Amino acid sequence: MVAATYRPDNTAAYRMSYDDPYRELEPPAQEIAIVQEALQLLHQVGVLPHTRYDEHKLQAFRRAVQEQFEVPWTAITPRMQRLLYAINAIHQPQNMIAAGVFCGFTFICNAGAAVGPGAVYTAQHLLGVEIRPAEAERAERNVRRLDPTGAARIVAADAVEVVAQFPHDIHLLYLDADGDQGRGKGIYLQILEAGYAKMPEGSLILAHNSANGGARLTPYLEYVRDPAHCRASVNVLLDIEGLEVSIK
Repeated sequence: MVAATYRPDNTAAYRMSYDDPYRELEPPAQEIAIVQEALQLLHQVGVLPHTRYDEHKLQAFRRAVQEQFEVPWTAITPRMQRLLYAINAIHQPQNMIAAGVFCGFTFICNAGAAVGPGAVYTAQHLLGVEIRPAEAERAERNVRRLDPTGAARIVAADAVEVVAQFPHDIHLLYLDADGDQGRGKGIYLQILEAGYAKMPEGSLILAHNSANGGARLTPYLEYVRDPAHCRASVNVLLDIEGLEVSIK
């Protein structure tokens, strides 16, 4: 089991306004270099097969989202958006489930590598899950503007139930949900356990808020850092939110 952490020197100072998701926070070359260092570590520990992705496709994806998505606010920073897009562009999951997608911005950061102007491969099932019906409807409207094919879609449902009932293999599972009844980010572990048996060897699990998810996230982090469950897990601290990237 390989467990590692990537933290740039300026993580604490890298802050965004959640209601201004498209504002440039640093020179583009710096953003590219920092994310590339994270990808290189993920490659070194065996999470990713390589670190290459198409910068022109990423920029096309970003422009389309900025022009077509309604985003009231998001905690996904530009660095994190780039990292999520790159991981999906490199891993190319045929089936991806994103749990807790709010308005769809976090979902499309993953799915945008397979649909719309940022697409670099063709996927089978890209499913976003949002438990609040009004937000799921907004997310679906946003996604339809970018993907008329229907390969990417949003459902209003409980993520644990959706993952448990999903009839296909899960090649990438993205976790950003909040549980009710005080569960908070602790629901990540329940969602993962519901789908773990459907994840072939080499599948990826991405957990947002690895830095600020609180004590309720501890059992999840202990689970993915246990060699009985994952062969490598890296805490990528590009910003104050963080992303735990694990490979089964």
